[in-house]
Amino acid sequence: MSVLVNKNSKIIVQGFTGSEGSFHAGQMIEYGTHVVGGVTPGKGGSTHLDKPVFNTVEEAVEHTGADTSIIFVPPPFAGDAIMEAAEAGIGVIVCITEGIPVADMVKVKAYLSTKRSRLIGPNCPGIITADEAKVGIMPGFIFKKGNIGIVSKSGTLTYEAVDQVLKAGMGVTTAIGIGGDPIIGTSMKDAIELLMQDADTEGIVMIGEIGGSMEAEAARYIKEFGTKPVVGFIAGETAPAGRTMGHAGAIVGGDEDTASAKKAIMRECGIHVVDSPAGIGSKMSDILN
Repeated sequence: MSVLVNKNSKIIVQGFTGSEGSFHAGQMIEYGTHVVGGVTPGKGGSTHLDKPVFNTVEEAVEHTGADTSIIFVPPPFAGDAIMEAAEAGIGVIVCITEGIPVADMVKVKAYLSTKRSRLIGPNCPGIITADEAKVGIMPGFIFKKGNIGIVSKSGTLTYEAVDQVLKAGMGVTTAIGIGGDPIIGTSMKDAIELLMQDADTEGIVMIGEIGGSMEAEAARYIKEFGTKPVVGFIAGETAPAGRTMGHAGAIVGGDEDTASAKKAIMRECGIHVVDSPAGIGSKMSDILN
């Protein structure tokens, strides 16, 4: 099994014919992802990467039955692109775009609350279900199918976690890069809840960072409802006070925002915290074996 995306997902690419959309759509298709077309206003009726191009998401859904979208649209227009996808009935929306104005995301968040769509991101590496579907910018070749789910704010640390999991002789069910902006669609708790409900996921890796309260919220959910072991890591322990860790959401603003405070909360909630990403795989292997 998997969460969010699998080999049967029908994916469209918004911003399909742009440089970023073209490159990553090509990588997704090469991985085996079922890309059924793309959207670029004004280019409807043409083809790109041997896939049909549509003017609107509504047209794309009507002609392809798409249920998933990935967005490579410039920041000023990305909020509207997310809402267009939701309005067209897309179930899973992955927004890679970085730098979307916070005011736009406030509107998007409110709009999505009236829809049945799930947003991953923005400013995220996307989702990959190993050996089935890559909906994002993750390097697919590093993934191998297995029994460990991964949830992370950081793209780079997601890849490190995958490497450590594989070195320990395990593999990955689904990895979800939730993004590090102040306003995102799917929280760490939401993503962990999905993996807790997945029959094939036997353990979960949770990678957070300084700033915000998502890790504490997720930890308390795990303490109350968790049924699988969770290995956790928090980036930014040595960062100076007030430092942003490359993400707009990683600004320390309260007592629970620091790395040490988050690690303490996670340990209190039964999460197996490691002090270095190099210990993720071995810790999970020890727990499961």
